[in-house]
Amino acid sequence: MRYSRLLVPTVKEIPADAEATSHKLMIRAGICRRVASGTYTYLPLGQRCLLKIIAIVREEINRAGAQEILVPSLQPLELWEKTGRSTDYGETMFRLDDRHGKGNVLGPTAEEVFTYLAAGEINSYKQLPINLYQISPKFRDEFRPRFGVIRSREFIMKDAYSFDADPESLEKSYRAMYDAYCRIFTRCGLEYVIVEAESGEMGGSGSHQFTVPCESGEDTIVYTEDGSYAANLERAAVDPLPKEQAAGEIPTPQEVETPNVGTIEAVCEFLKTEPKDMIKTLVYAVEDEVVAALVRGDHELNPEKLTQTLGGAHADLADEATIERVTGAKVGFAGPIGVADKVSSLIIDHAVAAMAAGVTGANKTDCHTRNVMPGRDFPLEGDNVVVTDLRCAGEGDTHDGKKLLFKKGIEIGQVFKLGTKYSVKLGAKFLDEQGAEKPCLMGCYGIGINRILASAIELGNDDNGIIWPISIAPFEVLVTCVNQNEEDVAKAAESIYQQLLDSAVDVLLDDRALRGGIKFKDADLIGIPIRVTVGKRSLAEGKVEIKLRCESERQEVVVEEAADKVIAIVADLKEKLKV
Repeated sequence: MRYSRLLVPTVKEIPADAEATSHKLMIRAGICRRVASGTYTYLPLGQRCLLKIIAIVREEINRAGAQEILVPSLQPLELWEKTGRSTDYGETMFRLDDRHGKGNVLGPTAEEVFTYLAAGEINSYKQLPINLYQISPKFRDEFRPRFGVIRSREFIMKDAYSFDADPESLEKSYRAMYDAYCRIFTRCGLEYVIVEAESGEMGGSGSHQFTVPCESGEDTIVYTEDGSYAANLERAAVDPLPKEQAAGEIPTPQEVETPNVGTIEAVCEFLKTEPKDMIKTLVYAVEDEVVAALVRGDHELNPEKLTQTLGGAHADLADEATIERVTGAKVGFAGPIGVADKVSSLIIDHAVAAMAAGVTGANKTDCHTRNVMPGRDFPLEGDNVVVTDLRCAGEGDTHDGKKLLFKKGIEIGQVFKLGTKYSVKLGAKFLDEQGAEKPCLMGCYGIGINRILASAIELGNDDNGIIWPISIAPFEVLVTCVNQNEEDVAKAAESIYQQLLDSAVDVLLDDRALRGGIKFKDADLIGIPIRVTVGKRSLAEGKVEIKLRCESERQEVVVEEAADKVIAIVADLKEKLKV
């Protein structure tokens, strides 16, 4: 490809709406352009990167035994209603009615459609195991799209779905995808960590998340310094805190008027106390029931842990009318005293159970209660009482006695053991060897193609621009002709370019009639891994210059050996990534 014919609209200015490094550089380097909030057009350089990522993904997923198909992005709403995920996704799901009034969705993922397909095609254990996948656009109406393509409303995902007859077979399918993901991300040149994860809207019994540590990430990785434990924030388990010892006998509960003071911050300021000495009572609607959850005032309830405690049931914060009915007070004044008798479950975080006493809502509007003692003033045991790990991990917490550390990361892939959640609801069944009908055991496996591209830039960049891994770079080599108007220089550059083309090297020839300084700045910005510079001065000595984008040193080689030298460098860089 010749630069003079390529659409690469590089810009100097940093986009005003760009927060992440990858977003800034993708715009500046002409990788993509914003169409609307959360939607992007990929220009030639960006599309070439995506196609290389997709090729690696496809090769490794095929190698793992999966078969590629393509299902529609426009899906019947009724399939999502059967699994209950139309409620789980809520406003994040794009919905539309067709001209006949039938509801449809733009698929944020495809468990329902793949399971529907399996229900119609699988009927015998002899057809199992089977793993089907696709690479296609997905759609999510994000409340706040941000960080460019890291969190966008339209994105490209590789999603695979395995169907197995028994747990042992599911484990093999899961492990095959897990191992394939390791190979994919290694070949894409990414440094990643694997953490335990919650299944979220996907459901199921187990999950691992592949995450690229970087400051622009929206996920939080929780880990121990010795590497013995790592999980995402939704999954991270924390040790129970030791029981607090009271300085003396704790007085009986004392109600205090707190007019128009309903938030933790406001109550603490009004009563001259601290958030860690308060107990938050949160009321949730779970299908037709109401549950109450207690966490310390300085802690955040973990929705995923609540869902797991409820056996996978979806929980939403209750509306004002429900809260008033259960507690007798307006929002902001709920407390645990007496509430266990009015809800189906009272779920208490370990840290609350460990408190000597705390300040709570009084279940009266404009009123709070001091000296509320867990176990004395509200139960820690009972048929509908559960004490468990219910909160998000925080600074100072431990796991198995080891201090937990935190860092940001970008989720680039996740694997799930779904079990029978979808197969039972959508009828994906088979007859076993004895002729008994059983539901398929499922797994699902997703990779964010766009996020791989953005993550590579987050990891590989400097003040001058992008530093691509050679496996997913838009071109492997850039031949820069510094003096395009000099016939001998242009001829030498053309010769090297043609030799590299003939050797199947993915090469770009900068044949633009521009100053060398501009070409060098563009070269650094777009980040091609290897640059061959052909200039009048070095050519007079029969040499050209070779420089790796990731290194500051340059080397001069004779013109006749330049192509062979570059070919060897390309091979070496690929070997390091196991390409």
